Amino acid sequence: MGEEFEVKGPHEEVLEGGEGGNKFNNRIAVITAIMATLGALLSYQASFTLSEAIMMKNEAAIRKTEAANQWNFFQAKSNKQNIAELAAKVTTSKEQEEKKRDVARYIAEKAEIKKKAEATEKLSLEADEHSEKFMHSHHRWATGVTMLQIAISLAAITILTRKNWLEYVSLTCAGIGMVFGVLAWSGI
Repeated sequence: MGEEFEVKGPHEEVLEGGEGGNKFNNRIAVITAIMATLGALLSYQASFTLSEAIMMKNEAAIRKTEAANQWNFFQAKSNKQNIAELAAKVTTSKEQEEKKRDVARYIAEKAEIKKKAEATEKLSLEADEHSEKFMHSHHRWATGVTMLQIAISLAAITILTRKNWLEYVSLTCAGIGMVFGVLAWSGI
């Protein structure tokens, strides 16, 4: 009864080349780790571009509201101009001259307001365009992440089934995911 039994864990079997040290499994495990790392990088970029798209869309909405406020101000000045023109027609002498000066002032103020409103509208459109570009890029990144996730799932099934052809399908999905990542990176 003096004999001792040594109980080995799975990690010791791998180190000694037992069942856990299968080259096929090791290769798939390394490939899966690489795919997971690339997927994490693509996922980060997908999140970043989505955040930028949302911020630009918000900026566009703010600018659009500012432009609408300017156009409302423009309309108010137009109404005042119309009232001053009417008053100039129905009044005489001193009041008529005063109303004509008001009309000229309103016309000048409206020109400045119109310029400001158009510039703000232009900023809104530019922010909207930037948002669309970021969303397009986000979709590329997200598609790349999805393909890498599918590839990782297929790699796990490959280990369980030990089917070589499934390894190639997994690598193909990973390759497609990387193509989408490169397209997103290059802005295509």
